[in-house]
Amino acid sequence: MSEDAVPFPALRTRLATAADIPRMVELINAAYSIEEFLEGTRTDLEGLTAALEKGSILVLEEDGGSLLGSIYAELRGTRGYLGMLAVDPERQGQGLARRLMESAEAHFRGLGCQAIDILVLSLRPELLPLYRRFGFVETGTEEFSYPRSFRTGVQCHCIAMSKQL
Repeated sequence: MSEDAVPFPALRTRLATAADIPRMVELINAAYSIEEFLEGTRTDLEGLTAALEKGSILVLEEDGGSLLGSIYAELRGTRGYLGMLAVDPERQGQGLARRLMESAEAHFRGLGCQAIDILVLSLRPELLPLYRRFGFVETGTEEFSYPRSFRTGVQCHCIAMSKQL
């Protein structure tokens, strides 16, 4: 266990259901409230419903059902794609993101994936070291493609990262 991780014996990771969507919208928008460069919120009921139809969302919760984090997972052939890693802002820095990432990796291994891909917004360079610690390496850049638009004058691209399983 890393020294920044806190043991949470009463935590579990599971696949989200439609019933979880309202709580996930609240959690994700709180976790991504730092992204003031986007118009509107990071996600909404419609967006998460569509995401759950296309892929899976893993949620991390403690006994009693408190939602602490979530991550989007989509199977793309022999590769997995992860997005929207979110941890309750009051619980960040306690190893919960790592726990979600490990659960997502196990999920993809179970599906026979050989690698995982993620995209990091260029406006969030502080996230690159975090994903490097999780074993991801930069593989290139991509054009930004997201349902939300940027505030006027904001320029952004995506930094592609991958990890072999």
